[in-house]
Amino acid sequence: MGISKNKIAILCDYELLPERVGGMDYFFWAFDEKCKENNIQVDWFFPNVSTHGKYANLNIKSTNYQSLEHFFIDFHNKNHTAYSHIITHFLELCTPFYSKLSKISTAKVIAVDHNPRPLNGYPLKKKIQKRIKGLLYSRYINTFIGVSNYTKEELIKDFGTQIKKKIKLIYNGIVLEDIQVRQKRSETKPRFLTASHLRESKGIQDLIHAVFLLSETIKEEIVIDVYGDGPYKTELQNLVISLDLSTCFNFKGSTSNLKSVYCNYDYLLQPTHMECFSLSVLESLAANVPVITTNVGGNQEAVTDGINGYIVNAKNIEELTNIIQSTYFGDKKIEINTRTLIENSFSLKKMVENHWELIRE
Repeated sequence: MGISKNKIAILCDYELLPERVGGMDYFFWAFDEKCKENNIQVDWFFPNVSTHGKYANLNIKSTNYQSLEHFFIDFHNKNHTAYSHIITHFLELCTPFYSKLSKISTAKVIAVDHNPRPLNGYPLKKKIQKRIKGLLYSRYINTFIGVSNYTKEELIKDFGTQIKKKIKLIYNGIVLEDIQVRQKRSETKPRFLTASHLRESKGIQDLIHAVFLLSETIKEEIVIDVYGDGPYKTELQNLVISLDLSTCFNFKGSTSNLKSVYCNYDYLLQPTHMECFSLSVLESLAANVPVITTNVGGNQEAVTDGINGYIVNAKNIEELTNIIQSTYFGDKKIEINTRTLIENSFSLKKMVENHWELIRE
């Protein structure tokens, strides 16, 4: 079977939603442009089709919400497209799918791991299952990409030391030009926001309980704007009502212009229980808005405690309460411009170049 050095496939189990435009959307658009500039055609496989943003420029093959893996195998069997590289995003790694790929294509396979891990790790049964899958199927993946050092370490824990030499680190990056910068932070009584998909693992319930423990004086004044939607939203709203905190939380829903919103605040609160490498943390820091977050995933690769934000232990509600109170009264404050680190290490341009190098090898 021949290989076309001018054609690659990118498989993304990532729903395209006009109301939720995030860092990965910008990466997909920018990477497609980079490939076209170099005469590389990309077939993009997504669960659905959309034309928002620059998606109209992409050559999208929609699965119509079928299994992306099954759809791609069927598509390839029908069309016999000779890809040089097949890249996967947001797919489960080391599954029989990768073995099936090796039987129908000689393309190099690159698997990008965006998956966060549970706070206390996987149950023993799942650990054993993952290790077995690693032994059986990791041989069919040429390169694993970790989006943080944390992810690299977890990949080895999951699938075994035999993949260590095949792992590369490529940090996620963000578009800096579109992010408005906060010029001057409030010395006291700062404005807070949180921005995330509203599911239990994001720990917003911990934030609500932490606010409940604040002094009555602060609770009479503080307002935390919550951006995002998700399956846990109703539970969070009910918790706010049951604790009589309705004046403290403002559920704003999803917004497509979040990058222009950060600059209206003084701190981003992200009490997550599991994280791979958060783009909202990067965007907030790029807006010169420090981050209060937890010691999970790759958070500490972007946030240094006391320098550009504050790190608390995941699920430690009292610790979170103390940090909110200290920043509210101005007893703790961040002095530096938090944008500098992002400019130097986590730009979208750098992310695109690093991914481009993968298909030039």
